Amino acid sequence: MTLALKRETRRLFAASLAAIWLVASLSVTTAAPPADAEKIKFFTSQVKPIIESSCLKCHGGEKIKGGLLLTDRESLLKGGDTGPAISLDQPAKSLLLKAIGYGDPDLQMPPKQKLSAVQVATLTKWVEDGAPMIPPATARVAEGTAEMPAKRIPPQVNAHTMKFWSFQPVKRPVVPAVKRGDWVKSPIDAFVLAKLESNHLEPAPPATKTVLLRRAYYDLTGLPPTPAEVEAFIKDVSPRAFETVVDRLLASPRYGERWGRHWLDVVRFAETNSFERDGIKPNAWRFRDYVIKSFNEDKPFDQFIKEQIAGDELDHVTADGIIATGYYHLGIWDDEPADREQARMDLLDDMVTTTGQAFLGLTVNCARCHDHKLDPIPQKDYYRLLSFFRGIRPYSNGDSALTEIMPADRLKAMQDETKVVGRRKAELKRRIEDLEKPAIAALPKGKTSLPESRQNRQEILGPLILKSLGDDAFHDYGALIGELDQLETRKFSAAMALSAKEAGATPEPTFVLMRGNAHVPGDQVEPAFLSVLNPPNAVIPKPKPGAMSSGRRRVLAEWLSGDKNPLVARVMVNRIWQHHFGRGIVRSPNDFGSLGDRPTHPELLDWLAGEFVAQGWKLKTMHRMMMLSNAYQMSSIANPAALAKDPRNDLFWRFDMRRLEAEEVRDSILAVDGRLNLEMGGPAIFPAIPQAVLAGQSRPGEGWGQSSPEQQSRRSIYIHQKRSLVVPLLASLDAADNDATCPARFTTTQSTQALGMLNGDFTNGEAAVFAARLRKEAGDKPEDQIRLALRLALCREPTGEDIERGVKFVGGLKKDLQVAPDVALKQFCLLVLNLNEFVYLD
Repeated sequence: MTLALKRETRRLFAASLAAIWLVASLSVTTAAPPADAEKIKFFTSQVKPIIESSCLKCHGGEKIKGGLLLTDRESLLKGGDTGPAISLDQPAKSLLLKAIGYGDPDLQMPPKQKLSAVQVATLTKWVEDGAPMIPPATARVAEGTAEMPAKRIPPQVNAHTMKFWSFQPVKRPVVPAVKRGDWVKSPIDAFVLAKLESNHLEPAPPATKTVLLRRAYYDLTGLPPTPAEVEAFIKDVSPRAFETVVDRLLASPRYGERWGRHWLDVVRFAETNSFERDGIKPNAWRFRDYVIKSFNEDKPFDQFIKEQIAGDELDHVTADGIIATGYYHLGIWDDEPADREQARMDLLDDMVTTTGQAFLGLTVNCARCHDHKLDPIPQKDYYRLLSFFRGIRPYSNGDSALTEIMPADRLKAMQDETKVVGRRKAELKRRIEDLEKPAIAALPKGKTSLPESRQNRQEILGPLILKSLGDDAFHDYGALIGELDQLETRKFSAAMALSAKEAGATPEPTFVLMRGNAHVPGDQVEPAFLSVLNPPNAVIPKPKPGAMSSGRRRVLAEWLSGDKNPLVARVMVNRIWQHHFGRGIVRSPNDFGSLGDRPTHPELLDWLAGEFVAQGWKLKTMHRMMMLSNAYQMSSIANPAALAKDPRNDLFWRFDMRRLEAEEVRDSILAVDGRLNLEMGGPAIFPAIPQAVLAGQSRPGEGWGQSSPEQQSRRSIYIHQKRSLVVPLLASLDAADNDATCPARFTTTQSTQALGMLNGDFTNGEAAVFAARLRKEAGDKPEDQIRLALRLALCREPTGEDIERGVKFVGGLKKDLQVAPDVALKQFCLLVLNLNEFVYLD
């Protein structure tokens, strides 16, 4: 089984378990009493969220702890290793209630943290009501939508399933009226506030100016503001002060580096192939630079789509368009497959998977082996979509996927110059041979064998040429050899890009593969869009004479980027919202299907999608709109009543605190110690990696270079993306897994993070650089050094208590541990880089 198939098997297994919960398995057994509508509503709105968030990780996933499954009523009544979880005869004595009540020290669930009193009361009431669950006849796909079939059969494409929320055309809703009109700065606020008011909740107070500024800088650039920038914003009392900051940050080159990273996660960007050898993908870095450039130029997203899907098939083919199609070859590639035909289909599946999830927000790839089990996507639709990519030549160490991107005029000039240089080299060789002939003839007998190296030949023949032909010939000989050596070291090479290349205008036919087996073809299919979206026919124009591609991908690109597509705009505005608010309006950004989360604010999502298209698919317009709203400018201050009623903040009653992403942490460390190199673009850099980590490779150290200190201090987005070797600091802080599309990163808390940040070579080295900066800019007084350190790292003016604690810490090291002043300051700098306030926003 290939790595890709193993991954897909695991994903499908997890998806199937989740589907049991979401679609069909919350069923009433034959022994279950009928449940009235109020009890079902209570279960759906109050009980189900608690079980999902606090119980299913251990009692509904791949590993069922204690033998107890909580996904259906029958399993609850059956119970696990300790007996039935619920007693219908004596509800108060149910093991479930005993566990969540924490009355027995040997039976406490959830084990890490007791449920709140409100949650315990909710579950108690539910058990006392007989623990009703949703019967299949009332299980709905989403609130307000038509019912889905109760049987566990793949959904069919019909009028019934086409009513699912995300398959409906985007309709611009009316902005709702609200009571607190004074809080509404934009339509976004009205949609958010309307939900809050209907749930009797109040929005959190506004964030302070320092908190808001730091939030904006990290959201748009991934870097902290300088003390001077903080001071300037604090002093600016104009009503447009924050708007001015947002506009300036959107115009910064740093914006493209920050938001380019988000897109690179989605399209599984890496510069190597994975598997044992993990060989390099030639010139893949050009795709990274293309993405950064596109974001900085505010390229319309519909054009961005067209270039990646079909940049080589557009009317006006540009270098950017060619580079963009490298998108197809960014995934993993097995250089030694056991089954080459199956491996070829794996590559095509990677293209379908990424395109389906990145642009459409649908797991189309689940229909590779059979009809999709959860969404109305027939297996034929999968292969119809795959046929758009059928003509792409398979990746093979990059050789079949490299295209010259030098402009035609420059390419012709280079070719002409190459010819001139070639003729000149031939002439130089002839003249050198003419001068050497009499010298060779004068060699002593038995010494006519000469070295190939011109320098060695010159040492032997030079004196003979001087003797036989004179000074002028001797000097000419040296000059001719010098010119020839110089010309032979001169390299002429066209710029090359990793790109999509087709074998011709007529791709090989595409067949449905029975059970996904490349060797068992079924019906032949032609290119077509997903039928559940009620799309137009995919009309493929007849290729022009001499065409080297089929034109199929352009047809797909134009449908994806068309105004009538119900998914693409929704998916992209959800991603923008996700990276500003910490999570999307749809929490599953790559899955808008039945297995994905429902939008918490569907009307807001559609309003944003409509606005996105109406404003020309411009991302910077959406950034401004979101960031200038009161919803974005709220603080993260907790409200006990709101926490009890909406602990996940589904209603956006406050701003969610977030930890900096891995790259932001590394870049911020370099920024505050003054060593950050803002050079942009070009081949990747190689930061130092400990030998112990390199030793873990199958070929220790292979494929990892060593950049200069100046290059190593560039931004993290330029670090070489090697699939089998990740910079330890980035790996521990949850950098993206780029084997497949990564819609959202995990945020974990684990011991290796603290160990790496405290003991790692990188942080300790940068702490020393930070200390040197403080001594240079703040002088020798500890108070001044500590004040500057905190201003740089925390982006605020430190309090007297902050400075006092810092002075005490440094003084204690020097007095109690006899540490030298420089070392003590370095240790304080290391402490600052490990503060929660440094690595968390808000």
